[in-house]
Amino acid sequence: MTSGAKPSILDKMTMTVERKDNRAVSFTNKEAAYYFTQSHVTDHPEHAYFEGLNVAKNRLFGGYTLYADHQELDNQQAAVKVSPYSMIRTHGSLTEELWLFDYRNVLEVSLSGAGKDIGIALKGKELEVLKLSGNTAYFKAMEGEWIIALRPRNARPLSLQSKVFHTDAEAGGFYISAARTEAEAAALIQDTDANVNRLKTERTKRMEDFLQQNAYISSSNEQLTLALRWLSLTMDQLVTRQQGEGIYAGLPWFNEYWGRDQFIALPGAVLVSGQFETAKNILLSFAEYQNTDETSKYYGRVPNILAPENIDYHTTDGTPRFIIQLQDYVKYSGDTEIIKQLYPAVLSSIEGSLKHWVDAKGYLTHDDNETWMDARDADLNSYSPRETRANDIQALWYHQLRAGVYFAEYMGDQKNAERWRSLADRLKRNFERDFRDSAHPYLADRLNAADEPEFSLRPNQLFAFDMFEDRDYTDAAVRTAWEELVYPWGVASLDRQHPFFHPFHLTEQYHKDEAYHNGTVWTWLNGIAMQRMIEAGQEETAYKLFHNMNWQALHLGVVGGLSENLDAYPHEGENWAKLTGAYLQAWSNAEQLRVWYQYFLGIRPDMIHHTVLLAPRIPQEITDLHYHVKVGEGMIEADYSANSAEQRYFYRFKGIKLTTEIDIAPFDKLEFEAESGAELRIIRTEQKLVMELLNGHGEIIRKLTEQPSAARKEQQMHSDQLLAGVHFAEPLALDNHPVMQRTRTTAVEFKEQPDTL
Repeated sequence: MTSGAKPSILDKMTMTVERKDNRAVSFTNKEAAYYFTQSHVTDHPEHAYFEGLNVAKNRLFGGYTLYADHQELDNQQAAVKVSPYSMIRTHGSLTEELWLFDYRNVLEVSLSGAGKDIGIALKGKELEVLKLSGNTAYFKAMEGEWIIALRPRNARPLSLQSKVFHTDAEAGGFYISAARTEAEAAALIQDTDANVNRLKTERTKRMEDFLQQNAYISSSNEQLTLALRWLSLTMDQLVTRQQGEGIYAGLPWFNEYWGRDQFIALPGAVLVSGQFETAKNILLSFAEYQNTDETSKYYGRVPNILAPENIDYHTTDGTPRFIIQLQDYVKYSGDTEIIKQLYPAVLSSIEGSLKHWVDAKGYLTHDDNETWMDARDADLNSYSPRETRANDIQALWYHQLRAGVYFAEYMGDQKNAERWRSLADRLKRNFERDFRDSAHPYLADRLNAADEPEFSLRPNQLFAFDMFEDRDYTDAAVRTAWEELVYPWGVASLDRQHPFFHPFHLTEQYHKDEAYHNGTVWTWLNGIAMQRMIEAGQEETAYKLFHNMNWQALHLGVVGGLSENLDAYPHEGENWAKLTGAYLQAWSNAEQLRVWYQYFLGIRPDMIHHTVLLAPRIPQEITDLHYHVKVGEGMIEADYSANSAEQRYFYRFKGIKLTTEIDIAPFDKLEFEAESGAELRIIRTEQKLVMELLNGHGEIIRKLTEQPSAARKEQQMHSDQLLAGVHFAEPLALDNHPVMQRTRTTAVEFKEQPDTL
């Protein structure tokens, strides 16, 4: 930013990181590279291994050390600021700045303020110096067939002294590139040096345009605005082009495409932000890798893992989520051409399951580790057995069938539409009978081999509440799940009363994978937990968790993003659980964004039917909002304001014509036909709902005044009573948990006895 210039939206997002916080800092080049470090000292017990530049699953070098006038710079004493596009460390009178450029494997490490000499040493035990040629040093990367080039900026000279590469201070820093050959690596630096200002402008403009056009939000609630902007950009970091367009599952070790993760993340990653072309390309890419071998038991599945070195089909839930997200893509984009293109994939996905995996009751069976709870020991025994009929798999199968009906009807395939509808209805009837009983206020997690329900309390049931319409039961189950599984920092994978509950993910007591799905908190599950609370009319309760996750993104872990996991319990003396797993996880960010757009803002389109549901559930803390949401080929611009007496919702429809369905409790649902250029104004008080539809000239063409619906008020009062006083789960004393009394040896013995759980 030049002196006197107005700060850009990105500069306003810059965060200061204190030494005591020592946060993770991560950038991607939006293709196949990411750079990871920590603000002051890279010492994380799991992540530090990945320090430096990583490309296409290869660690290239392990970070760098800087020198000024032959003195090593101590990052631990630096003042650190992180923006979405760079990291700045201030070492007294010296300023270091790190950039990674879009769509090229090039880093710039600048250093200003030195007297005569600056130096850099690349880290990594396996890093091999090949040669110094002119002003360029070449290295063989730690992993993979990669060549690294190092050259001073501005074509200044380079020398090697005691393993440190030096240049004069006028260079102002260094470029580091990675390519397959020395010539390619050198050419990358030369081109970057010649075009560096343009490349920086392009990177920052891409981010600014994304926030202004795809993820626009403004509010007087500055922390809300800052968190959502950061979450949007750190989410977008993971939307890459490593093997076609896709979404990294997470960093540092999941820099690859997972079918399950990809399609859990897709709505929050690219649909709510209107990146429809990217969403389309992701769907088409995975369809190319669908198993088409009709003799294989995996016929019709899309990959679980799509990595540079392998393709794997060992998951049941990835394929239903692929079909469900194909439907969501069509609903958001209105792109019906893709239905014709991918309807054969829909057919084979359903028919493959019917041929190989569906039982007599219509349940979609699966192998023990083929749900998202897939951790196994060295002998391939599941740490968290789901047997063959898990509740979340049945819910996904049900929605896959319903999506199949949606597509079949569009294609005029009435035979399959009727057949799949009948299968879905039968599945729903059997599920309601088999997964519920009068003794438990929540759903069974699975059916065992003897058709008996197994009632371990896990969060998977939250995905299955669309399988029946008993509001009282759902409210009771939501309350049970919230109070037993939902901590202020996220949703645990097993309830704290279970004998196999693990309070901590990383401990000396047991192997971390034993805890992975047996107590460890998974941030992505927050989305469905908040959604269910909002559906029950408890947006204030849901917002407590949403607010906490925004706080976490701003203050803990990787700057601006959400981790994969947390411990279920804080450690002694702490008031917040420790972050674990991947430092930045796609589905964690994505579900926070999805629930914001779809359930707090309440915008849910269905462009195949040219409709959009507007069902805002905005919490009291938020008194004003301005935001955009892309829908089809147009956009909805919205303003919200609230005071103690009323709430005002204004929607402007740009470039789209559709039916708007208004759902603001406790009033009856209403419909308006909105032309492009129209504006819908809604004013809500406790006594009435006033709605005005204005045409493009600002003239009122329709006006309605509604009184509260007695039926909806009664239902909401009933839900409020069932959920009154609901609270977060609270840690129990550690001596309540058998696993904490064990050694690693007894842990192995225990997990080999899953039937005793």
